[in-house]
Amino acid sequence: LASGEVGHCYALGRDKQKAKLAAIADALWQDPTRRNEVESKLIAPLQAALASGRERRRAETAATKVDFFTMVRGED
Repeated sequence: LASGEVGHCYALGRDKQKAKLAAIADALWQDPTRRNEVESKLIAPLQAALASGRERRRAETAATKVDFFTMVRGED
């Protein structure tokens, strides 16, 4: 950034645009005057989306849960 912050990002794959945007977000977050805005407009929505996805997967998994039990058989 023009103010001197340098952002860093490691991203899987070859998507240079994704890595560039993540590095810019990192650089913006380093600026104390912009940190709250980055956290409220970028990080908080991403955290909410991740939590929602985890909850959805948890609910889908719980719906398919099978309880196995052993019945005691009488003597043959």
